[in-house]
Amino acid sequence: MKLNFKLFLTAAISAALTFSCTNLEIDETDSVFPEDTGEGFTGVEDPESGLNNLYLDVQGQVGDQANLFALNEVTTDEQLVPTRGTDWGDNGIWRTLHAHTWSPTHQYILNTWNNLNQNVFRASELIDSRTAASAEVVAGAKFLRAWSMWYVLDFWGQVPFREVDEGPEINPRILTPTEAVDLIVSDLNDAIAGLPSVAAPGGDDLERASKAAARHLLAKVLLNKHIYLGTAPDAADMNQVISLVDQIAAEGYALEAGYFNIFREAPDNETIWWLGAAVGNRIFNGLHYNSTSISGGGWNGFSTLSEFYDLFEGDPNSNRGELDGTPLDGQEERRGWVPNAGTPFTGADETTDNGGFEDGSNVGLGFLIGQQYALDGSKLKDRPGNDLVFTREMPGLIGNNERTGIRVQKYAARYDAFNPHQIVFRYADSHLMKAEAIMRTGGDPTAMVNELRTLRGATPLGTVSEADLLAERGRELYVEFQRRQDMRRFGQYTRDWEFKDPAAVGDVNKELFPIPVNALLSNPNLTQNPGY
Repeated sequence: MKLNFKLFLTAAISAALTFSCTNLEIDETDSVFPEDTGEGFTGVEDPESGLNNLYLDVQGQVGDQANLFALNEVTTDEQLVPTRGTDWGDNGIWRTLHAHTWSPTHQYILNTWNNLNQNVFRASELIDSRTAASAEVVAGAKFLRAWSMWYVLDFWGQVPFREVDEGPEINPRILTPTEAVDLIVSDLNDAIAGLPSVAAPGGDDLERASKAAARHLLAKVLLNKHIYLGTAPDAADMNQVISLVDQIAAEGYALEAGYFNIFREAPDNETIWWLGAAVGNRIFNGLHYNSTSISGGGWNGFSTLSEFYDLFEGDPNSNRGELDGTPLDGQEERRGWVPNAGTPFTGADETTDNGGFEDGSNVGLGFLIGQQYALDGSKLKDRPGNDLVFTREMPGLIGNNERTGIRVQKYAARYDAFNPHQIVFRYADSHLMKAEAIMRTGGDPTAMVNELRTLRGATPLGTVSEADLLAERGRELYVEFQRRQDMRRFGQYTRDWEFKDPAAVGDVNKELFPIPVNALLSNPNLTQNPGY
C-alpha cells in the first residue's frame, strides 16, 4: 500500500536528520565551516545555490502530507485521518493529532521542529555578511527565515537561535516571544525593501517570494502577534495589517472568480506565492482506491468532520453537481460538487483522454459525499463490492470501513494530478485579514465578507460576528495551512469537536505543542511547555 511506503520514507529521512537538526547543526556542502578552515564561519560559497536549496527544502515541507500540514490541519476540525481496518493505523500517529493526545515523542512534532529550525539556521548563514550575497538573495533568505521562525513561535512559543559562528558545544539561546516577533518583523521589513515586485499577478516568478508575499506574511504575523505575546490586539498592528493589504492590492492582486480554477497552474489574480511542490498528496490521500485510475487510485485516508462540512450552504446530505459544476443541491461554489460521470474529452489544456473522457473528471471537487461515479456514469464500488458512498457518519477514529467520512478535494486530479504548483499565500486570505483587522479596531467587516461571499455564490450575511468571520475563513481557506492558527486566534482551538479526547477539551496547554524530547536533551536552555 502506498501509505506505508510514504510513512517509512518520511520516518527514515527524519531519523537520519534527528541528531543534527535538533541541535541546529547543518551539514552544508556549499558552506565553509570552522572545522574546514580553523578560522570560523567564512560564508556560503555559492549563496544563490544556497537560497535555491533552501527554497527546495521549504517546498518539500509544504508538499508533505505529514509534519507541517498535519500539525496545521489534522489537529483541527477540518481534517482527520481515521483508521480503516489496518490502513492508516500507524501506531496512532494520526489519531493522536486529531484527538489532541499527542506527546513530546510524537514523530511529526519532532520532524517539524527539526525542519523549521534547520531552515532558520541555513537562512542565517545566507544573511551573514561574510557570505557576501546579493541584496535580493539576502532579502529572500530573510523572508524564509521569518516564515520558518514564525511557525516555530506559533507552534511552540519558544524559539531557539544559534549564531552561525557557534559550534555544537554551544547551546542555542532561546528568544522570548517579544524578541522573536521583533526579529521576524525586522526580517520582513528588510524583505519588503529588498525583494522584487512581480511583473504581474499570476506569473511564473511567484515561486519565489516577492514584496507582496513579504507584506502578506507580515500582515499575518501582526494579526496573530497578540496571541504570541499574551496581550490584547494592538490597534496600531491592526491598522498596519489594513495598510499592508492595501499595498498588496495596489500591485494588482484581487479576488478571483472561479474558485477551483485558482488551484490550477494557469495564471490568476489571487495567487501571491506558490511553490513547486506536487499537489498529489492534497489529492490522493483522501480519495478511495477506486476513485480514479490515475496513479493507481487513491490512498483512502484523510476526511473531514460533518460539522465542518455543515459550515457551507446546501443540502447537508448531498453535494451533487452538473458536469460543469453547476450545483444541484443549493450549495455555494466553495463546497464543490460530485459529478455523476466523467466529462467528454475535448483536448482541453492539462487533460488526457481515457476512453473518450477526461481522465479523472469523474472525481468531484470540494467535499465528496454520497455515491461516487466512474467515468462512464456507473456507480463506483469499494473493494468488498459495496456502492462507494461516502458518509457523514463515522464510528470514531477507529473501526471505519472504506466508505466512512466526507473527502476533501481542492486540487483537481483531472488537471495533472502531480502538477508542481501548490499555493501558499493568496489574496483572499489577505482580504479576510483586512476584514478581521477592521473588526478588531471596532469597524464593521460585513461589506468585505459579503464581497467575497457574493463572488463565491453564497448568500450575503446581514452582520458579521467573530464566529461568522472564523467560519468564513474556514469556508474560503480549508486545507491551506490556516485552520489551527485561525481557531487559536478566535479562541476555538481547545473547544470540543467530534472525536477529540474529552480530557483535552478546554485544555489551554494544547494551544502549544510540546518541545520534542530530543530537543530538550540537546539544549538545556529549552523548558518544556506546560502540561507536558
